[in-house]
Amino acid sequence: MIRIANLNAYKLDPRTRGDAAWQARVESIREIGTDILALQEVVVDESGTKPERWQQQAAELIQGLADQCGLTAAVGATPGHPHGTAMAANAHRAWWTALLWNPDTVQPIDGSFRPYGAPDFWHGCATVSFDIGAREPILVASYHGDPFRPDARANEALRLKGMFRRTGGARPGLCLGDFNSISAAEVPTGQGGHQYYDAEPYLDMHHDDLEFQVQPGTAGGVQLADRRPTAALLRGGYMVDAAAHLGAPWQPTVGHWQDGQGDPDPWGARRIDLILASRPLAPALRGYQTHKSAAAQAASDHLPVYVDVEPSSVTKER
Repeated sequence: MIRIANLNAYKLDPRTRGDAAWQARVESIREIGTDILALQEVVVDESGTKPERWQQQAAELIQGLADQCGLTAAVGATPGHPHGTAMAANAHRAWWTALLWNPDTVQPIDGSFRPYGAPDFWHGCATVSFDIGAREPILVASYHGDPFRPDARANEALRLKGMFRRTGGARPGLCLGDFNSISAAEVPTGQGGHQYYDAEPYLDMHHDDLEFQVQPGTAGGVQLADRRPTAALLRGGYMVDAAAHLGAPWQPTVGHWQDGQGDPDPWGARRIDLILASRPLAPALRGYQTHKSAAAQAASDHLPVYVDVEPSSVTKER
C-alpha cells in the first residue's frame, strides 16, 4: 500500500526553520508516514531577498524539511532547473508548491518533473510521475488555488485537467492541494437523490471577502459556494474526490486556528484541502484521513489529508 498526503504548511519560511512550528510540521509529517507528500505555501521574504536568490532559498528549505522527515525532493539539477528540487512557483511571487517522497518506496520517473507557473497558476503547480509498483507510473500534482480570483481558479482547474488528459482517456494519478474552494463532489442521500458532500458554508456569512468564494453576483444574496473548479475536474468521473468517493466522515481541513494564531480567518470550518484521483486511479483508493494530531493542529492553519493507494488496482485507459 502506498500513502500519499497533502499539507499546506502555512508560510514555511527560511526564517522559521527549527522553531516550534517547524518541529510540529516535521512531527506531523512523520506521524503520517507518507510515501509521497504534496506541499504548499513555501515562501521566501520577497522584500528582504533579491529575486535571484529566491529559488536557492526555497530549494534549501524544501530539501531541509525533506531530510528531517526521511524524504527527498531531489530530481537532479539540469540547466533548466539548476536547483534540482521538485518545486514550482509563479516567477513573480516567492511562493512555492513542492513534492517530497520516500526514495525507499517510490521512484520518480527520470525527466518527468514539470514546474508550472504564470500564466497558468497564481501559486505554481509542481508535477512528477512516480513508479509506485502499478502497471504504469502515476502522475502526482501539488496545487495551490488562486485565493482571490474565482474565475482564475476555474481556469486553473481546466489546466489541471489538461495535465491528466491523454488521447482516449485519463492518465492515472492524483491532484492534491489547497484548492481554496469548496468541492462539487456529490454523495447519495439514501432516498434516490444526491447532495453535495460539503454543505453550503457561506449562507449566513456577512463580511467583505465573500466575493472570493461565492458564485458570481450572489454575495449579499443566496451566497452559494463557487464550485466551478472541482465541477470541471469531477464531471463524468474524470476524477473523484477521495473523501466523498470513499464515504469518509466529513471533517474540515481549516478553521481550527482562531484569529490571532495566524491570518484572520472569516470563513470558519471548511474542507478546502482536497485529494482528487483520476478515473484510472479511483479503483485503487483504499482509505482517506484528515490528520488531526496535536502536532498537525499546531503546525499549520491547514490540516494534512492523506489517502492509501493499492498499486495493483490502478487501471489504464487508452
